[in-house]
Amino acid sequence: MNNGALSVTAYITHGVLSGAAVQRISSSKLEELVITDSIQPRGEMVASSNIRVISTAALIGEAINRTSHESSVSSLFD
Repeated sequence: MNNGALSVTAYITHGVLSGAAVQRISSSKLEELVITDSIQPRGEMVASSNIRVISTAALIGEAINRTSHESSVSSLFD
């Protein structure tokens, strides 16, 4: 932002937000932090206005289904 960015968004997969991390993110200039639920999100993460938790359940379920039916898993990411 100090170098001219209009907004900043961050994406993480396995968010271990410990200590005061959620409070620091909530009060930061981040427009949004997008995090998967691969680690159970704490209530304060869900309540934060600039943290969005997205589910991996459907993707993992479909990967398991395709694996058990010997179908392509890589096509999930095309």
